[in-house]
Amino acid sequence: MSDTSTGTISIEAPVARVQEILFDLASYPQWSTSIKSAEIQSSDGEGRVTSVKLSIEAGVMKDRVTLDYDWSNAPGRLEFSLSDADLLTAMDGAYVISEEDEESTKVTYELTVALSMPVPAMMRKKQAQMVIDLALKELKKFAES
Repeated sequence: MSDTSTGTISIEAPVARVQEILFDLASYPQWSTSIKSAEIQSSDGEGRVTSVKLSIEAGVMKDRVTLDYDWSNAPGRLEFSLSDADLLTAMDGAYVISEEDEESTKVTYELTVALSMPVPAMMRKKQAQMVIDLALKELKKFAES
């Protein structure tokens, strides 16, 4: 089973700065404590990452995942889906990025996860929400620095 969780944050940085950070997938370990490593697997003709292998440690959840990225709705929405993992059976999500004004950006993070082991829905939802909240908080801190 999978559950979708979302979180939204306002960042005091121009939309271009926030997009630059979110679109640089190889640099995620620089600002996200949950992502220990990011290894680019493939890119498209425009140099955008289409597949990345991540080592994730988010609370009790530790996994190595390969995510495929869909740029068709960028720059306002960057979507990803799970290609391969050790424990997860699904991990789909998106960053939705919109300008609030010239100096602030709203980011919504959507995440759907499913595990290969039985975990109560409430616990899965709580863990996913913690991952989202931490990622948005760290993104905000990095973008505003």
